[in-house]
Amino acid sequence: MPNTLIQSDVTLEPFDSIIRKFKSGEYIVSVYGLGHVGAPIASAWLRAGVTVIGIDKSAKVLENTRKGMTHIPEPMVNETFTNGLNNNKLLVYDDPIQASHNSKLKMICVPVLIRKNKADLGAVREVALAIGSGLKRNDVVSIHPSVPPGTTEKFLIPLLEKSSGMRAATDFFVIYNPERIYEGRAIFDIEEAHPGIVSSNDDYSLDLAEKLFGLIYKKGIVRILGIKTAEAEKLFEGVYRDVNIALANELAKFSERLNIDFWEAKKAANSQNFCHIHDPGIGVGGACIPIYPQFILDVATRNKINCRITKTARTINNDMPSYSLNNALKMLPRKVIRKSKITILGLAFRGGVSDTRLSPTYDILKELTRLKIKDVIVHDPLVKEDSLISKFKNVELINNIDYAVTNRDLIILATNHQEYLRLNTSVIGQTPIYDGRGYLNPDNFKKNLYRGIGRPIQP
Repeated sequence: MPNTLIQSDVTLEPFDSIIRKFKSGEYIVSVYGLGHVGAPIASAWLRAGVTVIGIDKSAKVLENTRKGMTHIPEPMVNETFTNGLNNNKLLVYDDPIQASHNSKLKMICVPVLIRKNKADLGAVREVALAIGSGLKRNDVVSIHPSVPPGTTEKFLIPLLEKSSGMRAATDFFVIYNPERIYEGRAIFDIEEAHPGIVSSNDDYSLDLAEKLFGLIYKKGIVRILGIKTAEAEKLFEGVYRDVNIALANELAKFSERLNIDFWEAKKAANSQNFCHIHDPGIGVGGACIPIYPQFILDVATRNKINCRITKTARTINNDMPSYSLNNALKMLPRKVIRKSKITILGLAFRGGVSDTRLSPTYDILKELTRLKIKDVIVHDPLVKEDSLISKFKNVELINNIDYAVTNRDLIILATNHQEYLRLNTSVIGQTPIYDGRGYLNPDNFKKNLYRGIGRPIQP
């Protein structure tokens, strides 16, 4: 439960003094993990005039950071890093303990992965021990990845207390501030798009969080007293989307069987203010939406709670790559499927990004491998290389779209990259195309050569 009391013998610095020292550079923010979350967050602090220490486990990431570069193609990050280096506002450390010692606010931005449907907190543990070893009295630690409810209280705080020899809410302060970013516009999302969520288990830490994070969240702050509630809030955002995508997938399959255009029905339905049907698709990828429901389900199982809707939605969405591929293969004569030359358009989990984490394309490749199809091309305009692709025999990753769609037997659109909107009959010729995102205009293709999710089958 939230604790509203702090021992009276602790001298607490006034908030205006703390904020002034962050602005002057006397106090420093250290960001642990310079990936999809950490790099934009570090940039937001730099843009607010605060001095930042960047720390990452990867030597390559640190090398790039020292050059003013990031390995993630996120708008404005490179420019911000370069300016920060030139102004001596961005410092790059190899030693995570020293970074903790030299900073006032330590931000944990490392990824929380999933293993066997459970949260893998290994990276958080490693960083927490380093931070604790360099922690000073009245320092602040904040955690930002999405985690199962109870993680901060039961996992992070005990690690910090053990490694530092100090007590949370007495000697140092802990904040949970879940990231709420969309890849490709992360800095805008932090600064402009959404209010920041800040939470803690005591009043002082919560007040401090509101003042401190108000420097970067221009849309305002939502306060939550009770970190476990904020951890749940962030997962609820992802579960909401996952459930609604599953509903869209179910309605799209319903529409296909009845030869109804789902997309036309969806557009009309969403003209009603209380209706917000999502887009169906060939699969749900990325490091967020497929993972958050699993965190909820894991905690629910351990607490003997039956989250049936969440579980059913995951099952529906997990089945979509197989369902879509089966429909795509129906466009080929059954006798020639094994000898077919198939192109998959898109390796990234969604359009406009190069992030391939949990992309449904991998599920399609696994099924094509099982079917012993020996000529498969994967095209993506943004993904230049991928280590997982090399594990599939007879699969080639290329960036030349014209080569990818020439002399093929079947094309499957798996990612809604903008570059694919130029495809039409004059580009792909007589090759049948399956639109796994409902992204293309069916009128741009011969009726008997186009099939798409939620689209009526043309005679």
